Amino acid sequence: MTILCVRFQLPPTREAALPELLGLLEEFTPVVEALPPDRALADLRGAERYFKRDAVELASVIRVRALALYGVDCAIGAGPGPMLARMALKDARPGLTCAVPESMVTDFLVDRPVAALPGVGAATARTLCEYGLDTLGRVAAAPLSTLQRLVGAKAGRELHEKANGVDRGRVVPNGVSRSLATERPFTRDELDPDRHRRALLSAAEELGSRLRALDKVCRTLTLTVRYADRTATTRSRTLGEPTAHSAALTRAAYGMYEALGLQRARVRCIALRAEGLDPAEQASHQLTFDPTDDKLRRIEEAADRARARFGPLAVLPGTLAA
Repeated sequence: MTILCVRFQLPPTREAALPELLGLLEEFTPVVEALPPDRALADLRGAERYFKRDAVELASVIRVRALALYGVDCAIGAGPGPMLARMALKDARPGLTCAVPESMVTDFLVDRPVAALPGVGAATARTLCEYGLDTLGRVAAAPLSTLQRLVGAKAGRELHEKANGVDRGRVVPNGVSRSLATERPFTRDELDPDRHRRALLSAAEELGSRLRALDKVCRTLTLTVRYADRTATTRSRTLGEPTAHSAALTRAAYGMYEALGLQRARVRCIALRAEGLDPAEQASHQLTFDPTDDKLRRIEEAADRARARFGPLAVLPGTLAA
């Protein structure tokens, strides 16, 4: 096992702490790939030789340091490759490392549903299940030509390799993605468009508040709507100007939602992501003579001061006018 997939237990309001936690991983290896908002991959091949400890032992040290220095617990998956480390993370819990030794890869994969394999979407999983290939063990035992006939030549070969535990992925060092995200899950599958819009309003206000707290503006807003059948629709919109203004984010979110034309859709979760973050001091702002816009900005400033003094729940998202 040489690869760790680490999920830090970061609340949404502490997402900005991810770069510091990545720095902690980089004390062990320079080969660290950020997976915002709260995950990272780390290749420990050199670290195992240098520290004379295996990946599981190093994972324990990483967890202790994250708790001691940042007060953040983490769940860790370990495996011989990035794919297997990601899959192992799904079985891990805070404070625990789920490790998949190379000798146990086949046993780890054999009974798992085909949809558990990274890169297998709902449509591919449905096609495979229609032919009785509902577990990775059955996919691994299927002839390569059969898989290629079902899902295509390239996809079939990749699927056959992955189901047999062949992990050709690698950890690619990168910086933290310049984005912030939040989501609003529903307690039950929600059909009411008014509740969808209220969730969008709440999410947009939270993103605006967090952007202003970081002195950032965003250039792009991405909306993801997840449905009861576990499918999802994603839409992105480039804003007219970089902004952290909650009203502008809300308008963009509403526009993307309306463009979807959902009719009695059973929605399980709505998520918003602000992307392309830049320092607010470098952003230009088109002046407006609209008194309503000026009023909303003054309300935002007052709400931000209240949150800074009394905490993030001093003004609940969704209570400001849009």
